[in-house]
Amino acid sequence: MPFRSPLADLRFQLDHVAGFARVAAQDRFAQAAPDVVDAVLSEAARLCDGVLAPLDAVGDRHPARLEDGVVRTPPGFAEGYRAIAEGGWIGLAAPPEWGGQGLPRALATAVNDMMSGACLALQLNPLMSQGQIEALAAHASPGLQRLYLPRLVSGEWTGTMNLTEPAAGSDVGALRTRAEPGGDGAFAVTGEKQFITWADNDFSANVCHLVLARLPGAAPGSRGVSLFLVPKLIPDARGEPGARNAVRVLKLEDKLGLHGSPTAAVAFEGARGSIVGAPGGGLAAMFTMMNAARLGVGAQGVGVAEAATQAALAWAEARVQGRTEDGTGRIVGHPDVRRMLAGMRAETFAARAICLDCAVALDMAEATGEPAWAARAALLTPIAKAFGTDVGHRVAQAGIQVHGGMGYVEETGAARLARDVRVTQIYEGTNGIQALDLVSRKLADGGEAASRLLDEVAEDCEGMRGSALAEPVWQAVEGLREATEWMAGAGAPDRAAGATAYLGAFARVLGARAHLRAAGAAPGTGRERLAAFYVRRLLPEHAGLLGEARDGAGAVMAVSPGDLAA
Repeated sequence: MPFRSPLADLRFQLDHVAGFARVAAQDRFAQAAPDVVDAVLSEAARLCDGVLAPLDAVGDRHPARLEDGVVRTPPGFAEGYRAIAEGGWIGLAAPPEWGGQGLPRALATAVNDMMSGACLALQLNPLMSQGQIEALAAHASPGLQRLYLPRLVSGEWTGTMNLTEPAAGSDVGALRTRAEPGGDGAFAVTGEKQFITWADNDFSANVCHLVLARLPGAAPGSRGVSLFLVPKLIPDARGEPGARNAVRVLKLEDKLGLHGSPTAAVAFEGARGSIVGAPGGGLAAMFTMMNAARLGVGAQGVGVAEAATQAALAWAEARVQGRTEDGTGRIVGHPDVRRMLAGMRAETFAARAICLDCAVALDMAEATGEPAWAARAALLTPIAKAFGTDVGHRVAQAGIQVHGGMGYVEETGAARLARDVRVTQIYEGTNGIQALDLVSRKLADGGEAASRLLDEVAEDCEGMRGSALAEPVWQAVEGLREATEWMAGAGAPDRAAGATAYLGAFARVLGARAHLRAAGAAPGTGRERLAAFYVRRLLPEHAGLLGEARDGAGAVMAVSPGDLAA
């Protein structure tokens, strides 16, 4: 079955779950009128369904390759990228002063959701550029902004993120890449980076690398890290790509999935670069790009979950096997298959809601300047990234199971989706790191931002008191509130040991809130029935997760490496 963008679900969620009307009511986003939103989503759907989706299998069968130092992309990817760039999709939420449309992040998140479901391998390229645009708009000098931002926004040039090194993965403070100041304000960047997404391509006029490196005499650890913009081709006096910079793609990784997206090891051999932000402020500047990318990656998980759900449902409605009560023999009539499909759809809905909620919070923070909105966005970012990608993985695996033996072979595409989505749980900070971020940095306020959000969920329950679904959600909120208080006051080892479980429980409750809102907006429909499934079948998982979260580090750390080797 060909992929179809989930327009109806996205519109419903924006209108009835995410509270997008609050964003459109702000002067900053006054242009986001209903007709504009509808037009944007409809046009994006046409691009995704008609242009990008057919490229997904092509990229898997014909991977990107490195030939004589040049990255060759899969057939059709150049045309697909050109359609994205020429349609203005890269700059949908970018500042108008740099050629962007200045539309809300929530709308851009919905578009990224659709693009990810259509062709994740290609969508990764503009996602990297979007993150770099945010970083440069926030931290670069006016001169760098004038030179690079219009070209990145238009898609003429593309952007990358260069953090990881062979000896420095999640521990960014251990990186060894260095930058030596020159006499003209530029820097010579030397070092090797790995796992660089879309490090090069054969369709953009230039590739712009954001690189973390150390200046001479820099402080140890993350405090001594600075950020540099290093182009593949050095712009000339007119801003046009000029001489080749000392940047070299060493190899492309042979990966489990995402074959169409080149992931490279890159050598910087005294490459000319410009500093972005203040010396020693590199990690803070890069976090602007990383946080934008984390929400984007959460939406990637949702997009793949959507594609997997569509494919599994189409298969289940066509496949005849055994006896069913309706007499058709179609496997969608088997209770266990129906259970899997309902779980896939309910999980996808919940993860999409959390991503859109996070995007709305970012929009409201930008439009109002209110710290409470910024705190809410910060709290939701690790949840959106981790839960969105966990759901992508779970749903893709369930899709294979629904397909049975045909899910394990490549013919149906179910295996491809499972392979492609797996890395989303790893890049842009592993989901374990997202959980640690949640229980450390995001609860550093004593849990105030979390408490405000839980108060909102409790208010939703109060507004739905007439529904049998409200009481279990309210009970879950109170359990999560107690666990949050415990987590905010616990020692670092105990927080770390329970972090992943705590994030999972938080996401479960937020997902229940989304389904509760859907049931209230569309009573007596499939949305209410799906909400009942989620609340009765999936929400109870939160209790076990909270028990695990509060167990502390004792039982975990008591298991020695020797025990593990037994």
